[in-house]
Amino acid sequence: MSSVEVEFEKKIGLEKDRVREIILFNDDVNTFDYVIKTLMSICNHSLKQAEQCTFIVHYSGKCAVKSGSLNELKPICSKLLDAGLTAEII
Repeated sequence: MSSVEVEFEKKIGLEKDRVREIILFNDDVNTFDYVIKTLMSICNHSLKQAEQCTFIVHYSGKCAVKSGSLNELKPICSKLLDAGLTAEII
């Protein structure tokens, strides 16, 4: 294996393992109560944490609601999207 291939393998490994975040975006459709309940159910937030995230999303337009590896976050983000929320992994 060449040194370029070794470096590429390392970069891919690091990229896969790096910590990412699910960003939840504000919308004009879902109520505060619905977003709070959804965050508690899907992201395992406490009531206080879900309320805080919901207010941040409302007033700032977005909020990081969960962090972890890409593999951990993909199913959570999918559930948020299926629930009608707007979210992405960064």
